[in-house]
Amino acid sequence: MAGRVCPPWIGYFLLNPLRKLFENPDKMLGQFVRDGMVVLEPGCGMGYFTLPLARMVGPEGRVVAVELQGKMLSVLGRRASKAGLSDRIELRQAGAEGLDVEDLSGEVDFAAAIHLVHEIPDQGAFFAQIWKALKPGGKLLVVEPKGHVSLDQFEKTVATAKQTGLKRETLPGKAGNRKALLIRPQI
Repeated sequence: MAGRVCPPWIGYFLLNPLRKLFENPDKMLGQFVRDGMVVLEPGCGMGYFTLPLARMVGPEGRVVAVELQGKMLSVLGRRASKAGLSDRIELRQAGAEGLDVEDLSGEVDFAAAIHLVHEIPDQGAFFAQIWKALKPGGKLLVVEPKGHVSLDQFEKTVATAKQTGLKRETLPGKAGNRKALLIRPQI
């Protein structure tokens, strides 16, 4: 799965509380996540979105946080423990071949790929893995920063996702991001 990889030191920068002024996890994700859901977060980093997602899914829900870098997962594990959310978060280290989520086939209610897809060399394989993990009716939110991803690149990414069978619902971009909500159709 590795392409361009965000160095671990940037993970600390991304945890800055001031980030909530322009990327508030509750506002960005709250409309999609409910108690008891299974949420997949590939490219979770040190958990800026993971901990709020774990609060949103409640004690009956689960967040599967997938990250390529062990250092990032280690920091996330400590943060989850300190926040009392370890029982809601399952940490997984992605491999060179993919997300390692085959066992989640058809279980995921919602997936959030935030500031990630532009770093993945084989986006088709990535979206195919997400599609398999999603339940029919499950949703994937793709968010990319305008500073890294042009509109043309973003539209190509969405077209790649649609080739797996996902259907697009456009969301308004905000705070320097491009967003698309993709849905696995009901059977």
